[in-house]
Amino acid sequence: MKYLTLPAKPLLRKIAVASVLLLVLALVSVLFSLRFLYSPIDALNVPPASDAAAQPVLIEVRAGSSLSRVTEELNASGYLQYPLLFKLLAKLQGVENAIKTGEYELQTGLSPAHLLAKIVQGDTVQYRVRLLEGWTFKQALEAIWASEKISKNLESLSLEEIAGLMSLDTEHPEGMLFPDTYFYTKDTTDLELLSRANSRLDSVLNDAWNSRLGALPYENKYQALILASVIEKESANNSERGDIAGVFIRRLESGMRLQSDPTVIYGMGEAYDGNIRRQDLTTVTAYNTYRINGLPPTPIALAGLESITAALNPLPSDYLYFVSKGDGSHYFSSSLEEHNKAVRQYQSPAATQ
Repeated sequence: MKYLTLPAKPLLRKIAVASVLLLVLALVSVLFSLRFLYSPIDALNVPPASDAAAQPVLIEVRAGSSLSRVTEELNASGYLQYPLLFKLLAKLQGVENAIKTGEYELQTGLSPAHLLAKIVQGDTVQYRVRLLEGWTFKQALEAIWASEKISKNLESLSLEEIAGLMSLDTEHPEGMLFPDTYFYTKDTTDLELLSRANSRLDSVLNDAWNSRLGALPYENKYQALILASVIEKESANNSERGDIAGVFIRRLESGMRLQSDPTVIYGMGEAYDGNIRRQDLTTVTAYNTYRINGLPPTPIALAGLESITAALNPLPSDYLYFVSKGDGSHYFSSSLEEHNKAVRQYQSPAATQ
């Protein structure tokens, strides 16, 4: 019996060639995939000749969205040419079910791989709102409402009702926020931002209270915050706040009235037209410290760190009076006679012209 024997070398050669071709094809596929996944989206996937292509683009991952749906939307919008590779990368990394909701920015140079990392890490677009020292609670609230993409839920409520929702220990929320820059994401509520600013105040006030200077005429931290708010409104000059605090502390300790114009203005409310008249100083309100003893019942503004620190660490001196010099600074006096002389010098019509 005869057997047909195929030559071994040609068969092996064909197998070797096929293997090399498959290896080359696999390598090309890998290189193509890596090029797509790690090359900028704007270079590969955004139609050219458009100014919009150079601008950051916002995409939104909505609550309940799957990676497949997000991928399809990106592909339909022209920002992802090969969605299967994007989903495969997520599968290989084990993050296909780990995407976070929110807004994301497609910056220039962002690759699909980096985009996947962003939506897994929750690196969402951040907005900001600045609450300024010396603002009232109402001014701070209006700034929050004027900020973009804030969810406004408190517009129909009174300040007392808002204080209740913030779980404050006081019915009046005045001064109960720390002035700072706050970052937030789309649809953050006004109450969430207020609560964050209040928590920040608690932290700052606690630290300052624990490092306060000796015995001070306060029953609690809230009273220190009240005086800090008065100091905030008295001067924008940080270098003076320790002396201003010292004046007020010595007045409280000696039973003198604070006689602070900003408290009078706050008590006047909408009746204040930019001027304080003699009758305003004699009109009794809960905040007129020319007519009441001790501190006003609540803060009158948002107090910054420098004012809080000053209220709890007043500078030692014998000053009991101060008057504005008209240039943002103040003249401090130890006696009424010296003070009256300074008032005539700096507050007379000739001095203010």
